[in-house]
Amino acid sequence: MGSFIGSKKFVIFYLSFVVLVMAEVVSSSKFDELFQPTWAFDHFIHEGEQLKLKLDNFSGAGFQSKSKYMYGKVTIQIKLVEGDSAGTVTAFYMSSEGPTHNEFDFEFLGNTTGEPYIVQTNIYVNGEGNREQRLNLWFDPTKDFHKYSLHWTPRHVVFMVDETPIRRHTNLEHRGIPFPKDQAMGVYSSIWNADDWATQGGRVKTDWSHAPFIASYQGFEIDACECPEATATAADNMKRCSSGTERKYWWNEPTMSELSIHQSHQLKWVKANHLIYDYCTDTARFPTIPAECVHHRH
Repeated sequence: MGSFIGSKKFVIFYLSFVVLVMAEVVSSSKFDELFQPTWAFDHFIHEGEQLKLKLDNFSGAGFQSKSKYMYGKVTIQIKLVEGDSAGTVTAFYMSSEGPTHNEFDFEFLGNTTGEPYIVQTNIYVNGEGNREQRLNLWFDPTKDFHKYSLHWTPRHVVFMVDETPIRRHTNLEHRGIPFPKDQAMGVYSSIWNADDWATQGGRVKTDWSHAPFIASYQGFEIDACECPEATATAADNMKRCSSGTERKYWWNEPTMSELSIHQSHQLKWVKANHLIYDYCTDTARFPTIPAECVHHRH
């Protein structure tokens, strides 16, 4: 009898432990732990582990992370607006603040029914952007959730879709080209009306008879170095998020400074088959080739 009671206690303890661990794993991915709404609270729809943002002719909506980060990887699974989404933009990005801010952008440009979604990426360094690339995805991003990731290390920034790299921006400071390395960034997402430019250069406007436009989210993941909000300087954050004798961070490991051979092949495939615009080849906008374009291998 005693052994039965002991076994029962062990089972109860074990199950309680499993439930606790599962709860921690599940809760760590919840929106509310990592993010908070920033505007148009009434345009948020919570459905279990999913979050939906609504755009109508009154307002869009947006959210941001509760903390700021330096280096690491941020991932959100998104299902984009279905049907005629012309004029709308759904954005997922990291950004610091101020006139000399750094920023990494995913912008999903809406389409007319039957046309492919366009993904625009952009990079701001010390307040200067104009580094747009655009591509068509190899799947319909409105039919299911797909993972969109920003992978930031001291050596490069990599934009990824379902773990496939679609863009790499390397650190070329040794050639005198600034790299975003010293400003902690928040993580943001939003949906809004941009029919003055988003679809075919603004020629196709938003058809509000199809509203509300819904972007759906799940799988919120942040594996990055969290930085204090107000008191820390850039030097403090860089020291905090760099590997030293007391701690090691995966993003500072040598293997993280380059793409693997497989990833390099994937990126070349994306460029060859899906890239439709690259600022590096736009001689009308840039008669002089931007310095980083001369040196980037991809």
